[in-house]
Amino acid sequence: MEIQNTSLSPVEILERITALDIMRWFVLCGILLININSFGLAHAYGDPTISGGSTGWNLYTWIATNMFFEGTMRCIFSLLFGVGMFILLDRMDNRHAGIKGADIYFRRLTWLLLFGVLHAYILIWSGEILFNYALIGFLVYSFRRQAPKTLVIIALVLFSIGSFWNFMKYRGKVEMLVKVEQAKVMKAEGKELDREFKGATEAWEKVQENRSPEIINAFYEGLRKGYFGVVAFNALEVFKWKTYGTYRYDVWDVLSMMLLGIALFKWNILSGDKPALFYLTLVAVGYAIGLTVNYFETTNIINQNFSYISFYETNATYDLGRVAVSMGHIGMIMLFSKLNVLHWLKYTISCIGKMALTNYLTHSLICMIVFTGVGFGMFGKLQLYELLYVVFSIWLFQLIISPIWLKYFHHGPAEWLWRRMSYLQKPPFKKSKAVENNVVEA
Repeated sequence: MEIQNTSLSPVEILERITALDIMRWFVLCGILLININSFGLAHAYGDPTISGGSTGWNLYTWIATNMFFEGTMRCIFSLLFGVGMFILLDRMDNRHAGIKGADIYFRRLTWLLLFGVLHAYILIWSGEILFNYALIGFLVYSFRRQAPKTLVIIALVLFSIGSFWNFMKYRGKVEMLVKVEQAKVMKAEGKELDREFKGATEAWEKVQENRSPEIINAFYEGLRKGYFGVVAFNALEVFKWKTYGTYRYDVWDVLSMMLLGIALFKWNILSGDKPALFYLTLVAVGYAIGLTVNYFETTNIINQNFSYISFYETNATYDLGRVAVSMGHIGMIMLFSKLNVLHWLKYTISCIGKMALTNYLTHSLICMIVFTGVGFGMFGKLQLYELLYVVFSIWLFQLIISPIWLKYFHHGPAEWLWRRMSYLQKPPFKKSKAVENNVVEA
């Protein structure tokens, strides 16, 4: 009779793949570059003309983030989450864990979902992603044993559906604007508007209202209140994105990248095991396609003076650009990981990746203190490029703190708590003196 090893425990430090931790560091840095727009400004995530500024250094900042980071960081973040879930499930399968493994997996996601709710409402971040990853993670379980090619095909189908939806939404917005212009002519001629033209006019008026200085100022005031006032103000935005946003975007945006990540991991691409020429090719092809698409999208928006319709028009090719640039980023990270130099730097930034959950939550905690009325109330007071000072400060802080923390502790506090709740056992937290003395310094 075969003896099954069902003694289950979290991944040990030595089992970690350094290349993935370096990639987590890169994503954490990049995603803050994007999220800072929403942390510090009203409705400026995509359109800098609403708030933040769209000329001079503000324009250059928007162009750089739009070309290299917008969408791509969420791509790689989702990809890494899918890989992490697969590694967990694969370990469970190899240990013949059976239902116990599934129990740990789904309990882990359930706690992540709760962390996401607390992150969104308590740390006041409507753009948080943990809740979404937990929901989509429940679906990933069924795909864990699929062949890489099958996973890629499914991912491509999901991307196609999302892109088609974006295109149809663009067509719908074009039709709305055409009807708005026709309605103006009909009004000028004294004709009565039917239900269809009234609906288009009202929809456009709502768009204009949301961009008005009165609404923007109300947004500023709402997030400069005291803690409970900010929580109440933020709750409606959170609810909107955790309901409609989940169904509208996550299956096509998040699940697709999780499945693609699992496929790439099964092909040993994300472990750095492929030759340098492979990763150079990935960089060249990924950037050639992705940056070309992003360039035309960015210039199209600028040439149309950041018009309302220009953003919807570029969404039709959004996935092609962001996924291709993501592959270029991954190739660069893998090449850097394979270099037999700068070991001290690799170790330092990998520490940030090892504490990815803690550092991600820390972004929200710091920004809550900096921007809302809980702390300094700087929401809406900085221009787009000035927000970079906050970003660089957080990067530097985490670059210093993460290696120091991991010199004395096995895990970040959030990682430790998540493991504790997932495995229902207490993992080691503080390192012994012998382990501290063996920390790599290179």
